[in-house]
Amino acid sequence: MIDAQAELGEGPHWDAESKQLYWVDVTRRKLRIYNRITGNEVVRSFDRMISAVIPTTVGGLALAMEDGVYLSQAENSPVLLTSIEAELPLNRLNDAKCDRQGRLWVGTISLNNDAPDSGGFYVVEPDGFTHQLLSGVGCSNGMAWDYSRSKMYYIDTPTRQVDVFDYEEKSGRISNRRVAFRIPTTTGYPDGMTIDSEGMLWVAHWGGGCVSRWNPETGEQLGLIRVPAPLVTSCTFGGSDLTELYITTARIGMHEKELRDYPFAGGLFMAKPGMTGLLPGNFQAKE
Repeated sequence: MIDAQAELGEGPHWDAESKQLYWVDVTRRKLRIYNRITGNEVVRSFDRMISAVIPTTVGGLALAMEDGVYLSQAENSPVLLTSIEAELPLNRLNDAKCDRQGRLWVGTISLNNDAPDSGGFYVVEPDGFTHQLLSGVGCSNGMAWDYSRSKMYYIDTPTRQVDVFDYEEKSGRISNRRVAFRIPTTTGYPDGMTIDSEGMLWVAHWGGGCVSRWNPETGEQLGLIRVPAPLVTSCTFGGSDLTELYITTARIGMHEKELRDYPFAGGLFMAKPGMTGLLPGNFQAKE
């Protein structure tokens, strides 16, 4: 565990090549890079919020920041690849992931209480061309792909459900949205998500203090990992054999008593649930 005291820890991404875990503290505008071999962590600060970071296939990083997707090489300042929802200044980017074709999928969240469903969901091509897939989104969060079944899973947190699309890997088209399963109201809200090698989904529970495992074909809950932090934001498999489940958490909005009860809220946790994950995709950036 890393006692990072992150205000809004999010977006874990395992980089197998460097054996590092990337994750972010969104509201404090920090990128955190945990080295699995040395146990050390490097922290980079930015001038705008950052919600996800993904290595590119040509070196450097793709960064989901509050107003768009940026590319960053080494310590250089990020360069804007594409702005997203510039006409909605009270929206910001949230979770982002790449499929194994190297497309970047990213959604937004509204910070405007008067327009709670003004977010969207987008896909960004390697040249920066961006097209909108969904509108009317409350808080775009978890994504996962089951390539063997041609399925993509998606979470819009306020709906308290995990949806599934038919997914065409070659074209990136999604269709036929429907509910895979719903999260019980007593266990918080679904946030980030990952998938294991058996096609089962692992869902982080915001306000539920846990990560749960589900069979998306049957809607059956298969397991639960308790986390010593109530605001569990996301999870991903990592480690040399992809058997380590890294879990990010937050402490934003917690009261003094809650912080006393959960002193490690905002930390990065690791569990070994006995399952193997899948390697995440990297962004297929242009040379």
